[in-house]
Amino acid sequence: MGAVNTADRVDRLPKQDRSRATRQRLLEAAVACLAEHGWAGSTVSVVAERAGVSRGAAQHHFPTREDLFTAAVEYVAEERSTALRALFPEGPAGDRRAVVAALVDLYTGPLFRAALHLWVAASSEDQLRPRVTELEARVGRETHRIAVDLLGADESRPGVRETVQGLLDMARGLGLANLLTDDGPRRERVVGQWAALLDAALG
Repeated sequence: MGAVNTADRVDRLPKQDRSRATRQRLLEAAVACLAEHGWAGSTVSVVAERAGVSRGAAQHHFPTREDLFTAAVEYVAEERSTALRALFPEGPAGDRRAVVAALVDLYTGPLFRAALHLWVAASSEDQLRPRVTELEARVGRETHRIAVDLLGADESRPGVRETVQGLLDMARGLGLANLLTDDGPRRERVVGQWAALLDAALG
């Protein structure tokens, strides 16, 4: 018996589940397209083709291009936040270096590349800018909350909030550098140094 492809499996699902599965395929395809081709090369038609659905089906779920791509980056950001928490199911981790490394990983994968393309597009697209600004603020707050929790940081102490924010800014900077060259050894050294700084600052 031959292999059953993804589209065939989706067609056999109940209608509500089929709609949910189609939406997820579109979101995942949109993130992949944005990371690989940038905003200019990522149209609804390109995403629909990659997802294996019609353009009409794509527009049923996401009426505009802006709807599709902001939803896609938000979807994967939520998935990554869930995955980050799952790495430390017991809450605050004893090994802060592991937490720093996991946070850095958030900014060195396809999600960050996709988000970066979205930021660049938003800087010149008036219709897109308010959506992306709101999305990034929400994602930033959630990431900060996760970092505070996992690091066991007490933000009532002077300078602790800024220290955690500095860690996230550093991780974002490493993600930007990773777009041009994958310098793993340098990143490892920076992660180790930040873990030592956090141990000294957070106690």
